[in-house]
Amino acid sequence: MTRASPFLAAWLAASMTLTAPPALAAEAPFEPGLMRLAEVLGSLHFLRNLCGEKGDQWRIEMEKLLASENPDPERRARFIASFNRGYRSFGGTYTQCTASATEAISRYMKEGETLSRDIASRYGN
Repeated sequence: MTRASPFLAAWLAASMTLTAPPALAAEAPFEPGLMRLAEVLGSLHFLRNLCGEKGDQWRIEMEKLLASENPDPERRARFIASFNRGYRSFGGTYTQCTASATEAISRYMKEGETLSRDIASRYGN
């Protein structure tokens, strides 16, 4: 599965252009998209390893997202909870790689690319 490059390039573009503002009362408009991206990364971490990928590529991408956002402790906890929710969401469904799991990987890769591209184009400079 070599679709990671466009996804990662778009994600890096989004993460490099977005910086976490100081704690504000109102949520930034891109926040839900970033939280969903964290959830997608968690899902990919589970599914890609289930289907034979060895390593921590998607967890490392999550760490990069956290580093680029430099969130306060509360926001950091929300990012981590989103990643973990994505990871756990497939644990009860899949115990081995199936055609359905492979399809889920494909869909999550596309969703991650779309989220990254949309966040970068709407909120990046």
